[in-house]
Amino acid sequence: MLAITQKTYGGPEVLETVEVDRPRPGVGEVLIRVAATGVNAADWKLRSGLIGKFGDPPFTLGLDASGVVEELGPDVTRFQPGAEVHGMVLGGYAEYVVVRELALAAKPATLDHVHAAALPTAALTAWQALAELQPGQRVLVHAAAGGVGHLAVQIAKARGAYVVGTARAANHEFLRGLGADELIDYTTTDFATAVRDIDIVLDLVGGDYGSRSLPVLTPSGLLIDAQGNDAETDPRYRRHYVEPSGTDLREITAAVERGELRVEIDQVLPLAEVAKAHQLSESGRVRGKIVLIPWNPPR
Repeated sequence: MLAITQKTYGGPEVLETVEVDRPRPGVGEVLIRVAATGVNAADWKLRSGLIGKFGDPPFTLGLDASGVVEELGPDVTRFQPGAEVHGMVLGGYAEYVVVRELALAAKPATLDHVHAAALPTAALTAWQALAELQPGQRVLVHAAAGGVGHLAVQIAKARGAYVVGTARAANHEFLRGLGADELIDYTTTDFATAVRDIDIVLDLVGGDYGSRSLPVLTPSGLLIDAQGNDAETDPRYRRHYVEPSGTDLREITAAVERGELRVEIDQVLPLAEVAKAHQLSESGRVRGKIVLIPWNPPR
């Protein structure tokens, strides 16, 4: 099968197409023929060596996949060959990927594979980060128009929150359409002077957004950091890492089918143009998600 790999850390140019053996599913695993794979900020951070979750190269990136179950490993009970599924994976930039059954959910019937592939990592990040949100609370979402951010806005709104977002002015109308109550153009306004009494800050930017966000929190508020910021010593700080979960993904699917959640697609590109996709992702100017289509996707 074809896959994207890299032999060293570096820029998008280190990504290359190779021929590799098709993997075989082990106990509790399924083999998926990939129809589409999402691009996440973690992808280019892994590629460049900023984070080392995969260890040293060579490795295949890709944390999202939607596709068709091709083969079952021993003890798989929830899916059959031919089932359409999506979920968080390791190595989605390929024609086939092996995934734990427990990380998968049935593809939403209302979505095509492109939109289903855009959901898992981003939606699970927002869903799990906002798990303690209570109706009536005030939530500030940084980078609200991005892949995680635009889903977090909708999830917070569906859970009864008052939602404030930081985003460029060009994205304000889009975010209002998703339910945002208040928007701040971070290019012209310091959010720390524009908002107060926030119960939960979801930081999807990192760096000094941590210390800058602390003054807007209530004394009992939470700063949920999904990127790595500079507020680790504050008692209100909480570092958040997404976990694969078919159970949570099924709940997300139900929210999609109720019309409470939709995923925005910025661009769809061939997997062969993965370097271009990474350049776009690193620019920080993506509205929603970029999705890649492999060479010979299932129809």
